This record gives sequence, structure tokens and C-alpha cells, in this order.
Amino acid sequence: MIQKEQLEELTAWFNENVFSNIGELEKYLIPITNVKFGPLYRHPRKIWGIGLNYVEHAADLSEKAPDTEPASFLKPDTTIIGPGDEIQIPVQSERTTAEAELGLIIGKKTKNVSEEEAPYVIAGYTTIIDMTTEDILQRNPRYLTRSKSFDTFFSFGPCLITPDEVSDVNALRVTTVINGLEHRSNIVSNMTFKPWYLVS
Repeated sequence: MIQKEQLEELTAWFNENVFSNIGELEKYLIPITNVKFGPLYRHPRKIWGIGLNYVEHAADLSEKAPDTEPASFLKPDTTIIGPGDEIQIPVQSERTTAEAELGLIIGKKTKNVSEEEAPYVIAGYTTIIDMTTEDILQRNPRYLTRSKSFDTFFSFGPCLITPDEVSDVNALRVTTVINGLEHRSNIVSNMTFKPWYLVS
């Protein structure tokens, strides 16, 4: 649906024909405890990540947050897992960390869009757990892609939140919770490079 650019049409149909009659459909619903979720999808064309985009996290890694251009990296689709799937810590690392991230799903073929146009190419938002071998990264910042590209290093989804459900993306809070305890929390407006700039 996303790759065929049919999501907007499906969302409009759902809101008009399904959401308004949700009470009549309750008998068909499956309890969430009976559902095994997978990743949002398995083979996106690109997984493009932005590193060190929160100043305080860059400081944790003894790095200076970029202020002229975003630090970016690509992940292969072999990193993708779904929620609840096992994350495999590579033998090459003694310090691997996990961070919750906001995922933006681009739903249209896009090139050279402005920041003002960027919201209109978004299919929606999702949750990400992004893994990093921080000890490998600290050896050399040029190892950013390597430190993030091991198998199982990208927990993707499972939910797609459509743009009509989010009034202000910059007000969203992203929180990493490990074993029930809050590890790190920040809001999107604290990013050095905001979402629409990154899309454009």
C-alpha cells in the first residue's frame, strides 16, 4: 500500500466506512494477546538514519553534535526485526546500546522537496529501536554505519500512525524503556535537525 502510494486513499476509506461503524465490527476483533506482531514491513527501499541529533546524547558518546549537516547512515534490511524479536549482540562488541527513535515513513517518490512540502510526502510515523555498538563507534566516528548495521539492529514498528493522528510532530516525546524503567526521554523539538528539514 505504501510503495504503491495508496495509503491516503485507504485511510480516507477506513475513516468513512470502518471507523464510524467500529461498534458493529467488535465481534470480529482479535484480542491483542492473541496477535504476534512483525515489523511494519520487511524490505523498505531505504532505511536512512540520523545520528547524534540530540545534543545531550552526542555528549554521552564524547562526540560533538553536528550543527551544519546531519550525521547520517544507512541500514540494510537484514537489521530489521519486529517487536518482541530477539536482538543478537555481536561478538565484536562489549558495549551495545538500544535507543527508541521516531520513524518517519515516506509514502511518495520524493526528491528536492521543501520543508513546507515535506509533511505531504509522509505516509506516517512508527516506533524504532535503534541498536548501536558504541564501543566500535567510539574507536572512530567513521564507523557509524558499521556500528549500526549488525543483524537484528533495527526493531521496526509494528504500528503505522497516519499523519491525521498527529497534530504536531515536534511535540512528540520519544522514550526508551528498558525492563520497565525509563532510560532516556526527549521531545522531537529538541532535535538539532527537525523532521521536515531532514525529509527535505
